[in-house]
Amino acid sequence: MKALRILGIVTGIVVALIAVGIGLLLALFDGEKLKSELVRTVLEQKQRKLDIAGKVELSVWPEASIRLGRVSLSEPGGKEEFATLDSARVAVAVLPLLSKQVQVQRIELAGLKASLVKRKDGTLNIADLLGGDKQAANKAPPGVPSGTQSAGAGATANSPVQLDIAGIRISNAQITWRDEKSGATTSLSNLDIGSGRILADGARQTLAVDALSIAAKGKSGADNFELKLEAPKLLLSPEKSGGETLSLDATLAGGDRKLAAKLMLSAVEGNANALKIGKLAFELDAKSGDTAAKGRLESPVAVDFAAQTLALENLAGKVDIANPRMPMKQLSLPIAGKLHTDLAKQNAALELGTRFDESKIALKLNVARFAPLALGFELDIDRLDIDKYLPPAGAKPAEAAPKEDKLDFSALKGRDVHGAIRVGALQVSKLKLAKLNATLRLAGGRLDIAPLNFALYDGSANGSVMLDANGNQLALKQSLAGVSINPLMKDVAAKDLLEGRGNVTLDINSRGESVAAMKKALGGTASISLKDGAIKGINLAQSLREIKGRLGAKQDTTQQARAGDKTDFSELAASFKITHGVARNDDLTMKSPFLRLAGAGDIDIGGGQMNYLAKASVVATGAGQGGKELEHLKGLTVPVRVSGPFASLSYKLELGGLVADAAKAKVEEKKEEIKAKAQDQVKDKLKGLFGK
Repeated sequence: MKALRILGIVTGIVVALIAVGIGLLLALFDGEKLKSELVRTVLEQKQRKLDIAGKVELSVWPEASIRLGRVSLSEPGGKEEFATLDSARVAVAVLPLLSKQVQVQRIELAGLKASLVKRKDGTLNIADLLGGDKQAANKAPPGVPSGTQSAGAGATANSPVQLDIAGIRISNAQITWRDEKSGATTSLSNLDIGSGRILADGARQTLAVDALSIAAKGKSGADNFELKLEAPKLLLSPEKSGGETLSLDATLAGGDRKLAAKLMLSAVEGNANALKIGKLAFELDAKSGDTAAKGRLESPVAVDFAAQTLALENLAGKVDIANPRMPMKQLSLPIAGKLHTDLAKQNAALELGTRFDESKIALKLNVARFAPLALGFELDIDRLDIDKYLPPAGAKPAEAAPKEDKLDFSALKGRDVHGAIRVGALQVSKLKLAKLNATLRLAGGRLDIAPLNFALYDGSANGSVMLDANGNQLALKQSLAGVSINPLMKDVAAKDLLEGRGNVTLDINSRGESVAAMKKALGGTASISLKDGAIKGINLAQSLREIKGRLGAKQDTTQQARAGDKTDFSELAASFKITHGVARNDDLTMKSPFLRLAGAGDIDIGGGQMNYLAKASVVATGAGQGGKELEHLKGLTVPVRVSGPFASLSYKLELGGLVADAAKAKVEEKKEEIKAKAQDQVKDKLKGLFGK
């Protein structure tokens, strides 16, 4: 009984002491004074206006805490609002409060809204809060010795930070990022941040965080995204750093696009000088329209903080791409390589290799400068059929309305890139090339590809290409030698107009916002010289043979181009001057065993049609393409007009003046005959006169 009585007395004394302590705590706590001191300190040290609505309240259950109502903080100068807070609760240690010191144990914030701005001059509107304004940060409020903290914090401003917080909880926060120079805006909403215990010691440079969790939703342009970070345990110290598996999940959705990505770091360890990550794993699952892509990359990571270098020595993984309109439906690309980055020197080097089907690809990237980007590269491909991996041309839904092919070269701006591309064999848009060797240089929004050399269709080509984003300009210079023209025209333009082998030169330029505009603005020169070929779509020999029965009709005859018909030639040459999308030719010459062809006219590239007058003359009637049957037309010139859209050219034999020309030709022939006889008679008389 006596022991119980003593225990009851002790318990009563303890309860009484706790009650007295709580009473003293409530009596000594001055919320208004604390509020005014906070407002004054922020104004004097940061030149920002702090507004705390309502009272600063002290609660002792379930733990000692200070509660704040709505809080707002202005931009520097106090004119505009920078951030607001619906409510805040800060749990503190009790005993230090009796000495007018605040030691934080838990922080809870709700409804935080803040706007972060990058000004046009590159400065941030939070530079002073981050210590960027050192003069303001070191400025002490009136009546407080320089270098000391106000409100009885009990440490100098330069004292190392020490934290022991049981946890942090930030809920329903909204953060907006605005770049005044670019005009880009990104917003985060529903931002939740939670953690377990946080220990920080500035003197020892250590940080330990338990159960860190960050989740947020946001919007960037027309895209919505979600982020989630999980770190069960994280330890940073000069002697040893490490942690359990850290994961970052991100999703993005907008229009018909959707992307999910995950980054995982495991076996993390290191110290103040270096960090090693046993495995970095990146996973991607993306879809855009009918195209889906999945990929995974893994590599160990080594970071040297002193040298500011990062290395991924063994990149490995694969990427799978699927599209129902691709001929093979799905494509799998294994990837292997390595990456080295030197942040101190602002450079990086990347090597990647892959192989699929019969193609082996190797890529080397060298970044000489991060900002503005200066990039060099080498791309080597043994053989590649791009058409095999793309949907068939024109494979669009039946209900899809035709759209103008817009051209946008703006991606060329703001980059400094140089490099080389080498391909053993290449097919793209049906064009077949071999031994491609191209050197690229991109600077100031202008891309120059020179030299550009390759083999094609039994011949070779060399020249250059220029694209300029400043005005959407294009220039092409190319010389083709010994090229078979028919398969080239079939593959590039789907036109079956010419046969033969020879040389083609192009020196053309244009500008415009679309393919159609480019065609209409096309200018420059071109020439062609072919041997042992044929003009497709008309058989002039056959057409001229048929003229015999229509010489008296005084009527033109027209026929459409016919598959299988052709006019052979031994030589063909022409040059063109191109202005506003129209190619003008005045010097066409074509030779065959029985024909000579000359011509002049316009080829409207922008309008997709032509109007050309060729003049065919029969010069021999021996063997050849029906030459013996053309005796009646020997010496005559037959006009042939080629006109209409490229897809359905028509050939008109203009016979209206042919009868008169034939009669004139007969008269001229008779004159020559009479002249020859007269000359013979004169010669005979002269012989008689001189007796010889």
